[in-house]
Amino acid sequence: MDLTYTAEEEAFRTRLRDWLAASLPTLPTAPSPDDWPGRRAYDTAWQRMLYDAGYGEVHWDAAPTRRLIFLEETERAGAPYVGANFVGLLHAGPTIAAEGTAEQRQRWLPPILRGDEIWCQGFSEPDAGSDLASLRTKAVRDGDSYIVTGSKIWTSHAEVADWCELLVRTGPGTPKHRGISWLAMPMDAPGITVRPLRTLAGSAEFAEVFLDEVRVPVANRIGEENDGWRVTMVTLSFERGTAFVGEVVACRRTLGELAASARGNGRWDDPALRRRLGRLHAEFGALWRLIQWNVSESQATGGVPGVGGSVFKLRYSHARQELYEAAADVLGPDSLDLSRAWTPERLSSLSYTIAAGTSQIQQNIIAERILGLPKGP
Repeated sequence: MDLTYTAEEEAFRTRLRDWLAASLPTLPTAPSPDDWPGRRAYDTAWQRMLYDAGYGEVHWDAAPTRRLIFLEETERAGAPYVGANFVGLLHAGPTIAAEGTAEQRQRWLPPILRGDEIWCQGFSEPDAGSDLASLRTKAVRDGDSYIVTGSKIWTSHAEVADWCELLVRTGPGTPKHRGISWLAMPMDAPGITVRPLRTLAGSAEFAEVFLDEVRVPVANRIGEENDGWRVTMVTLSFERGTAFVGEVVACRRTLGELAASARGNGRWDDPALRRRLGRLHAEFGALWRLIQWNVSESQATGGVPGVGGSVFKLRYSHARQELYEAAADVLGPDSLDLSRAWTPERLSSLSYTIAAGTSQIQQNIIAERILGLPKGP
């Protein structure tokens, strides 16, 4: 498989680099990590700048290779991450682009690309995390609406979101994987209560969401009724296949900063540390090649990443944890100081083997869908 870029793609990279170099110095100071209304305003203003410059389409209307270049270059330039807009840009938007009707695409995609509307993810529940298909939030059909009752947990950015990609049970008498539907729920609907959750790192980007007879129009269903599990697999393919691209670039940059810091504080004299950093350098280089392979595959198969995303997610989650354990080794006692740049990232990295599908779930997917092994009893 050819993993090199064409002349046209490299020309796109050059134009993007020039635009970033001119635009980034004009940005205002970023708000505090705990100021979510401020972060929403900052992140959506950046998204509007991208849209007005013609780069909004890279998230799903452009070829996957061009999207890869965009994510690579914006991260290398230190541009703002998608932040509060990540569910819309990296999960819901691509899913609606792939599975929605023409009317649904017209309704939701332009506001996401312009930064006008923010989405959150309402998938996990207190008793349905790794076994997501066991979800109990129910949606009962009432004319042109569903009446939704239940609760969600770890709902990303619910406190500032306009819409929620919501999984509900619409077929209570069917096998659990066949009775689920994927809805777009307006977060200002009556009956919704949001309670923020604070993480180990001190941030509050997650929330509990309680739903008490919330009305959601049937027209907001993506895909057919009770076909939501298949649609969800599309969402998760994007989440595991391309959503972490920028983070791999960031990890490679962090690795270089770690080596420089180790040289400055004397830790570089430890041969075990040098071997550790060298192995991580090779690991993230291989992960970058795997990303390119996954993107090439999705480009050849209609734009939806395949199960190779699970291979990437499994290894990346552990590599990220290993990277920030190495950072703690380099920092020494300073690794307990939350004001140091790498300390919050180290705490955050602990969640990566759980978020977006646990490592155990990824191992099952790889075993069953790639290696063809039988399901367990």
